[in-house]
Amino acid sequence: MEGWTGAFDDAVKHAMRWVKDRGDLIFDPVRAVLETLFNGLTAGVLALPFWVVAIAAGLLAWRSLGRLPAIATAAGLLFCRAIGLWTATVETLALVIVSVLLAVAIGVPLGIAAGYRAGLGRAVEPVLDLIQTLPPYIYLLPSIAFLGYGPATAIAATCITAIPPVIRLTAHGFRMTPVAFVELGEATGARPFDAFRKIRLPFAMPGIMAGINQSLMMAFGMVVIAGIVGSGGLGETIYGAVRTLDIELSVDAAIAIVILTIIIDRISQAAAAGRGRR
Repeated sequence: MEGWTGAFDDAVKHAMRWVKDRGDLIFDPVRAVLETLFNGLTAGVLALPFWVVAIAAGLLAWRSLGRLPAIATAAGLLFCRAIGLWTATVETLALVIVSVLLAVAIGVPLGIAAGYRAGLGRAVEPVLDLIQTLPPYIYLLPSIAFLGYGPATAIAATCITAIPPVIRLTAHGFRMTPVAFVELGEATGARPFDAFRKIRLPFAMPGIMAGINQSLMMAFGMVVIAGIVGSGGLGETIYGAVRTLDIELSVDAAIAIVILTIIIDRISQAAAAGRGRR
């Protein structure tokens, strides 16, 4: 048995080395793009006064949730600034936004295809089950091998963990389009693109938004784990605090990430509910 497992391990090692040696022309630009997106978004937010960002987030929450949540949102962000973790909070937000945008860009088209094609949906399900079953930190290993340490590795690993909810719920939304409406569109001579845009997409939109919300939650969980690869943000702060047994800093960072997670979760849920009512 050891001979078989040793041969398998060697095959994996050689495959990783082969991909790494021949993939630099791909991985180096990917790393550069991911780091540029992360650094640009982080620098853009940090260029604004912290109170401007807090007020803007509060106004967004006011529009989506009401007055009291808006006050709580602004107060929560001001608290992150007061405990000295504003930069780490913004970096975490940038990591999550970039990762989820990539997950949506990949997951929504795949979900639409899986929703239209039942065979593709059945083929994708085991892959999604595998991604969600494996421990999240597993995805850091190949990301480190191909992209090195830093934000790019964290974004890649976080994107992988955030993709399954988008694909699943997007496909579910398209599959749940009432047959009567689809047949009505066909009977009236609607072209496929018009049927997609005017019939299937509106019915699927609540599912897509719910998938984005779940993707955001998965991403927040992963960016904390990704702190071990020098991603920056609150994840790296927590990891450093654990290594040095800095209890106070770890508690502060944990509170900050809880605040940020709740804010994003509530606002995205409100957006999904608003889309569902339209």
